[in-house]
Amino acid sequence: MDIRNTTDRDPLFDALRAEVGRLDAPRGVEKELLQAFAKLHPPKRRWYHGLAVRPVALAGCVVAGALVLAFAVRAPHPVEDGRAGALVALDGNGVFIALDSAERIAAEPAPRMVATDVPRTSLAALGVPLTPENAGDSVRAEMLVAADGQPLALRLSAIQ
Repeated sequence: MDIRNTTDRDPLFDALRAEVGRLDAPRGVEKELLQAFAKLHPPKRRWYHGLAVRPVALAGCVVAGALVLAFAVRAPHPVEDGRAGALVALDGNGVFIALDSAERIAAEPAPRMVATDVPRTSLAALGVPLTPENAGDSVRAEMLVAADGQPLALRLSAIQ
């Protein structure tokens, strides 16, 4: 709503508005007033403003760097020699994906390899691409199977 074009305004407000428009303070008065106000009313500082920022920031960076280094050193790395202790391991033919715990795979006395065709829909959770066109297809895989018939690990032989 534009109040400048309305006719039912109070003429006293118009006179006040015109008088305020004619007032003009000399240059620098506002700056001096703000400086005087700042001296009279200094900003309140919290307890944490007193802390030195640079030493605290430096200490935080050092601690963060030490944590990153510690996690990098202690992070689990995949075993590249085919041992059962890894969740994903390599041997001469490809990558095995652990389907059971590493302890269970290591404790199995005589696992055997079984070649099979696995439906692509059941491999979607492992990251195998699935589209409506290839949903009915199967993928050739080799499975490491325990003596009781439970699958322990899976290696995809051919994805077409």
